[in-house]
Amino acid sequence: MATNKLALLRYKTIDECLKNRFRKWTLEDIIEKVSDALYEYEGISTGVSRRTIQADIQVMRSDKLGYNAPILIADRKFYTYEDPAYSITNSPINDADMATMKEIVSILKQLNGFSYFDEMSELIAKLENNVNKTEKKTQDYIQFEDNKHLKGIEHISPLYQAILSKTALLIEYQSFKAQQSSKEIYYPYLLKEYRNRWFLIARKKKQVHLYTLALDRIVEFHSLTKEAYVEHEGVDWARYFSDTLGVTKSERERGHRVILQFDCTNAPYVRTKPLHHSQQVLSDNEEGLIIRIDVVLNFELEREILGFGEYVKVLAPRNLKERIRKRLTNAQAQYVEPVKESKTAKEESV
Repeated sequence: MATNKLALLRYKTIDECLKNRFRKWTLEDIIEKVSDALYEYEGISTGVSRRTIQADIQVMRSDKLGYNAPILIADRKFYTYEDPAYSITNSPINDADMATMKEIVSILKQLNGFSYFDEMSELIAKLENNVNKTEKKTQDYIQFEDNKHLKGIEHISPLYQAILSKTALLIEYQSFKAQQSSKEIYYPYLLKEYRNRWFLIARKKKQVHLYTLALDRIVEFHSLTKEAYVEHEGVDWARYFSDTLGVTKSERERGHRVILQFDCTNAPYVRTKPLHHSQQVLSDNEEGLIIRIDVVLNFELEREILGFGEYVKVLAPRNLKERIRKRLTNAQAQYVEPVKESKTAKEESV
């Protein structure tokens, strides 16, 4: 790497401090935060000197590592980024880092044949493509589902670290229904992806039920190292969403027996790409395909069914069948042209 591991850890911690605008950061505050990080991740209990942090800030400000960080001192005391959107993690990769990444990709490709790495094939291919594109200025030779305007991706790594380290978070969040954001203390438990969007499963302080927070609706957050972390007992996170399409679920909800009938045209798509891992074929003939899946009855399931339009029919359960029927009726009403009263009819009514 371009510099040693401890220096990178210090730069990253300083960066996290300066990005956090919930509080003002003196040099002493930053020293304390870096010392905590060195102890937590490396077991170093001697802390870090004032001179080292001052030197680190100068390196971050300079072009030495390509950061050119816009660090300023407000009121001759508080350190912050002049640009609120700046982060050293947005900086371009230098040659030394690129060489290391190529070595990592090479090692991962060699290990990809082992069963333990089967689920990493897509990740390895994507990483290799990005390395080649950056180094050789080539085009993409493999394309993954992507949304350049998707917000919240930058939260994944720090949220993951908070879950690993069991750290409470102060999250500023604004749901689609809320007119303004609110700040609450949460205990994070799980990150979940669905259709290229990410969600955090967490619990509010002094609340008993779980919340699903969309990462693209998180305004800002920071760690509360002095807040006691509270585990959520009685939940096996490896199986929590096993009976769910999407992320909408409460702890008490359980999967229902859902039976769907597809016409012959769409049957091959459903056979080769099951709607859910629980999918069972009940009937498959010239009239079409009938399957069963055992899932929670939620919004994402309804949207999946509606996506097939007139080519699918809900056979069970009855309440889901009725909800889909009502939604299709409401959808049809969107296309009914209003009846215009003729001029002759108006004259006769006068």
